[in-house]
Amino acid sequence: MTDQFRDKIGRGSALGTARGIRHLHEGCDSCILHMDIKSQNVLLDHGFVPKVTDFGLSKFHNKEGKDSFSMGTPRADLRYVAPEVLSNGLGDVLCRSDVYSFGMLLLEMVEGKWLAESKGKSSSQVYFPMWVYDHLSEGGDLELQNVTQLESAIARKLCVVGLWCIQKSVSQRPLMAKVVEMLETNGDHLQLPPNSFCFPEHVSAKDLQSDSSRQLLIPESVEPSS
Repeated sequence: MTDQFRDKIGRGSALGTARGIRHLHEGCDSCILHMDIKSQNVLLDHGFVPKVTDFGLSKFHNKEGKDSFSMGTPRADLRYVAPEVLSNGLGDVLCRSDVYSFGMLLLEMVEGKWLAESKGKSSSQVYFPMWVYDHLSEGGDLELQNVTQLESAIARKLCVVGLWCIQKSVSQRPLMAKVVEMLETNGDHLQLPPNSFCFPEHVSAKDLQSDSSRQLLIPESVEPSS
């Protein structure tokens, strides 16, 4: 498999998906919130061109902010759901809620390769976004084996952009237009975001690995929406 072919699958699919979500968000008067961005809803055609699918949970949002809303109990996959979708007290559900989901998707692209090679590691007890941030912030790499320099650079770029997208504060996440810009640029110039992600420091990585523990991402003083 050539580097160009791998690049088309890796960075190309991520970039194409980002452009598709940006198109939804950049309507004239209102943006379309997809609200269910996940790997199962991004399909690749015969040329590996990504298609964002399944708009069953989509919502229109007025860009002037006059119709902010809470989604209540989400039906989407909790691994990709932004915390403000789960609780009224964590901010408005806006286009940046889709950005969070896309960030988790980017990290998942790299995580699959990492898990396949983590034979001697306790991968089941590692929360991948936390592991990535710790390693990159300390000057380390992603410990991927049998990859070219190009593939390693693509993986790092996807992770850095993904970490920006999953910032705990909604306002700190980039808009999809900025996400596209970051994916189009040289990843060597991308800086890591602050260590302010959607997991509290007192929760163990083992706890965070369980889907049932995703409620731990909500502060104890805030009750989930019903």
